[in-house]
Amino acid sequence: MDRNLIVAIVLSMGVLFAWDFLIAGPQREAQEALRAEQATQAAQNSVESDDADMLGGGPKVEDKELTVEAALATDANRVKIKTPTVEGSINLRGGRLDDLVLLQYHQEVDDTSPPIRLLSPSDTKHGHFVQQGWMIGRDNATNAEWTLKEGSVLTPSTPVTLTRTSGDLVFEKTISIDERYMFKVSQKVTNNGASERTLRSYATVTQRNTPEEYRNFMILHEGPLGVIGEQLHERKYKTLAKNKDKKVAASGVGGWVGITNKNWLAAAIPPDDMEIEAHLLNRGDNVNPIFEAFYLMPSEIIAPGQSVDITSYIFGGPKNVDLLQSYEASVEDGGLNVRDFDKAVDWGHLFFLTRPIFYTLNFFGSLTGNFGIAILILTLCIKLILFPVANKGYESMSKMKKLQPEIKKLQEKYTDDKMKLQQEMMALYKKEKMNPLAGCLPILLQMPIFYALYKTLFVTIELRHQPFLYISDLSAPDPTTVFNLFGLLPFDPTVLPLIGGMLAIGVLPVMMGIAMWFQTKLNPPPADPVQAQIFGLMPFIFVFIFAPFAAGLVLYWFWNTTLSILQQWLIMKKNGVSIDWGERFKLPGGKKDAAGDAK
Repeated sequence: MDRNLIVAIVLSMGVLFAWDFLIAGPQREAQEALRAEQATQAAQNSVESDDADMLGGGPKVEDKELTVEAALATDANRVKIKTPTVEGSINLRGGRLDDLVLLQYHQEVDDTSPPIRLLSPSDTKHGHFVQQGWMIGRDNATNAEWTLKEGSVLTPSTPVTLTRTSGDLVFEKTISIDERYMFKVSQKVTNNGASERTLRSYATVTQRNTPEEYRNFMILHEGPLGVIGEQLHERKYKTLAKNKDKKVAASGVGGWVGITNKNWLAAAIPPDDMEIEAHLLNRGDNVNPIFEAFYLMPSEIIAPGQSVDITSYIFGGPKNVDLLQSYEASVEDGGLNVRDFDKAVDWGHLFFLTRPIFYTLNFFGSLTGNFGIAILILTLCIKLILFPVANKGYESMSKMKKLQPEIKKLQEKYTDDKMKLQQEMMALYKKEKMNPLAGCLPILLQMPIFYALYKTLFVTIELRHQPFLYISDLSAPDPTTVFNLFGLLPFDPTVLPLIGGMLAIGVLPVMMGIAMWFQTKLNPPPADPVQAQIFGLMPFIFVFIFAPFAAGLVLYWFWNTTLSILQQWLIMKKNGVSIDWGERFKLPGGKKDAAGDAK
């Protein structure tokens, strides 16, 4: 790996992160703030107050923090939910969905580990729930008691109907669920009084505090979000916790609002043809935040003896792209016409790369039945796409290799005149019609793809707990470590305090480091001996850098490097560059002869 190669890697990574941190990030925040300000101003024309904390919000969260078991026992008046994919219950206090477990997803790779709990009651520390209802004036009756009118257990074949009365108004809520993760909520309100009444339908998704598994990843959006009309709006937990004024208010026809975590989503979905006023906010404080994503629908005037019906939906499940897109499909195609539902997955600014990479990876994963094999095939596809450019880069490296004897003579001739040396070297490059920077092209093109693949592996759930050979989870780091001989010795060095994290060097990172070291031996070495030694250490440094990355990402880089070695060797052979393998792969520190060559 020569000087240009290292500089290309460092600069490429630096540009990517610096661009997002210094330019794209602030621009994004400014645009979001402007949109929020404009939307808030527009929303003020349709509501009496801009105090969104009081509009359509969930139930008041008490100071007590119960365990999930204790909270479920406290609100024992519940309707059970039982499907092939989820279990839980509907709380008749408020008629809200606050108990949902995802049966097909587990906390650990082992299927005997507990399933993922998505929703939990409001009086738990990390309460997370969804509620739909009606506002009468500014009263949203979030803790009103409902009665089970029809049904006993909510299943895909047996809906349940809840009812309650408030003065002259009779509310009815029929809830059904498909065999996956979508609840259908048909609400009806009847005015039995002598005068007309004005009501507004609302839905809210609430998260008390940050989730227990929350890690504040820079690369990932977690927190309230929603597609309101044509626009995606997002607010991170951290943003709203630090500054409540960063709330979002927007209006549009159709869409959805929700709260997302790394792999899971809880969302409320209004009718797709009605205008909604949506809010993303924190109605707690920075110590005890209460994050909320909710929408309000237009006011309904109900005449005496009349009824109003509204059908909406609640989603609670994994952010599986195929699943989300199936609900995006039109009603005629078996979907629900949920606009841009797959934007719950954080595709990032490089969506034009992350989406194709994901679709290709998912296709080969489904075709082969193994995502490890899919990564190998994806790497081959990327190499084929970049083949022409990579060839030019490797041809440039080969020419550079052939020029090494002449460059060495120039270095010896102009040892004390660096400027003259540079001029003579540039003249030599011009004479041979070669660009010394052309060798950087393959790496420059690889870096955005590498970042996009890293993003894809990190934000999509499809690779979660997917095995490959000895690896049980391609989305997690390599589980082995060289410091216990990859599991042969009966101890785990990664649990050691302070240095344990640095000792998690698995099989794949080691293989990747060897492949990178092998590749450096094919490239022209730097003229400066000190630089040559530093660049010779880079593969070993990269082993430590890559060790905590997802195993799938390290697999990609190892296989990509291996294919690059083969491609580069063939091009060198084609260009007449001799390869003395014995000389090229001598370890550092060997004896030198009179000419200074290592033996």
